[in-house]
Amino acid sequence: MAFPQGVPVIDTMIAFPREGTAQYDFIRRQAKDRESREQMAFPAEYMFKNVPHDLPTDDPVSVTLREMDRYGIERGLIGVEDETSRQALKTHPDRFVASSNIDPNEGMDAVRKLVREHEEFGIRAAGCFPSGTFPQVPINDKKMYPIYAKCVELDIPIFVCAGVPGPRLKLAPQKVELIDEVMFDFPELVFVTRHGCEPWTDLAVKLLLKYPNLYYSTSAFAPKYYPKAIIDYANTRGADKIIYAGYFPMGLTLERIFTDMPDVPFRDHVWPKFLHENARKVLKLDG
Repeated sequence: MAFPQGVPVIDTMIAFPREGTAQYDFIRRQAKDRESREQMAFPAEYMFKNVPHDLPTDDPVSVTLREMDRYGIERGLIGVEDETSRQALKTHPDRFVASSNIDPNEGMDAVRKLVREHEEFGIRAAGCFPSGTFPQVPINDKKMYPIYAKCVELDIPIFVCAGVPGPRLKLAPQKVELIDEVMFDFPELVFVTRHGCEPWTDLAVKLLLKYPNLYYSTSAFAPKYYPKAIIDYANTRGADKIIYAGYFPMGLTLERIFTDMPDVPFRDHVWPKFLHENARKVLKLDG
């Protein structure tokens, strides 16, 4: 049950330091409380300690690579929407894996964007934040179905936030029960949850057992707070279904994550699957 040394890590949620806070404007425009709109640089900051705000931004790719090297992260899944990420994919294709961030409110333009970024950047995944869409789009909404269908057609997974959102936005679009309908209607879809599924982690485990193409990632959680239901599931029947994801630099430092990580009571056979094998399979990195 000891944390293994020298095992490679694939981080399925990582990014680069940025100047300013404009990347969170999409959240502020629908938040109604003053703290979220005017005071917090990061709209879920109240949930985290020591958010890494003061990282250098003159060479953001080097900052993230340095942290990855420090903690044995072999590859990181990143977006393609900004120039820094695109440059990272171009100059370090062996270290970064492309993912498309999708807004289902864009209709067929969202589908076309997915196809375009698949052709241009070789995206290995799509991502969506249902409570962060504006107007909000639930996990099982009909607006999501063309996206799910295209992910199946392109043979890529979709990473979707599920559970109570950190920002002060309505939770209804991310109720874990909504995943059931999606997996029933799209049995070929590879669906990976993000951001914990709380407070419905017991239900998440039931669905993970039920659907072979449903996975759970640990994004935005320090290892100290990994849900017990998820750890127990990984140690019993779910070693192939739990995927490591960090949250650097949005809310957590890699130092915090990997300082906590040895205290997670995973069994020996779980560690390599959790740290890299499951992500490698889902993202088809050996193809």
